[in-house]
Amino acid sequence: MSKYTKQFKLGVVKRYLNKSTSFNAIGQHYCINGSIVRRWVKRYEHYGAEGLGKKFSHYNLEFRLSVLQHMWDQQLSYAETALVFDIRSPGCLGVWERSYHSGGIDALTPRTRGRPKNMSAPPTPKAPHAKEDESRSHEELLAEVAYLRMENAYLKKLKALVQQQAQTTPRNKRK
Repeated sequence: MSKYTKQFKLGVVKRYLNKSTSFNAIGQHYCINGSIVRRWVKRYEHYGAEGLGKKFSHYNLEFRLSVLQHMWDQQLSYAETALVFDIRSPGCLGVWERSYHSGGIDALTPRTRGRPKNMSAPPTPKAPHAKEDESRSHEELLAEVAYLRMENAYLKKLKALVQQQAQTTPRNKRK
């Protein structure tokens, strides 16, 4: 939902056209920025009342490239270019231009929106020693498990002894 309705925008534009006041004065009356009023008036002068309505459009690679080329050839600003091509958000032109300069034509291709249709299953992680374990005998694996259990018990005992020793040692008090 847009912040301002088409009727509101049309009312602001008509008020500007009927009175001989500035964009900023009209903007202050409606508590909006004067540059927004200027943009609405330009759109109204160029496209009529339809230029103030919503426009949902997705721009393909060829259109984006032609817009940028026209902007560079005619040395137009983002706002002027957006007005010529009826692009409602002039800020996207800066994004397109930066993308083109950083990544070339491939960076201008529109991205697909939404979730991918077929989610691929994530690859199952294999243990680092999985191939070694498959080639070893059952007895060797049992011996390794017993060794690891013994090592784990030893480390637990060591940790308990360190904690017990830390509790029994008196700490120096500061004076």
